[in-house]
Amino acid sequence: MNSDNDNARDGGDAATIFIIIGQVSQEKGGDMAPVHVMLAAPDEDTAVRLCLDALSAKGFAEADLDQIGLMQGMPDEEPHASAYQGALEGEVAVIAFDQSGNGR
Repeated sequence: MNSDNDNARDGGDAATIFIIIGQVSQEKGGDMAPVHVMLAAPDEDTAVRLCLDALSAKGFAEADLDQIGLMQGMPDEEPHASAYQGALEGEVAVIAFDQSGNGR
C-alpha cells in the first residue's frame, strides 16, 4: 500500500484502487470495530465520500477513518483479494472485522 497522496496512475489505463482503514460502529457511541474498504475512485475526496456512503448503506451509524492509500496490485490473501477484485469491477468492498480481528 502506498500511503502518500500521489494519485497519478503509472500505466494510465489501470484503475486507481483505494484502501481506507478505520473503525465503525453499528450504533452511535457503540463499540468500534476495525474496517477496511476498497474501491475505485478518481481521487481521495471521492473515495472517502463513496466509502462513507457504503458504510451508511450497510447500517453503520459511526465511522472513524484513519488511513487512506493506493493499492499496488491484488493482495495475496483473502478477504482482501476478493475485495480488490470487487473494487476493480466497480463495487465498494467493505471488510468489517469483529472485535477479535476476524474479517467477515
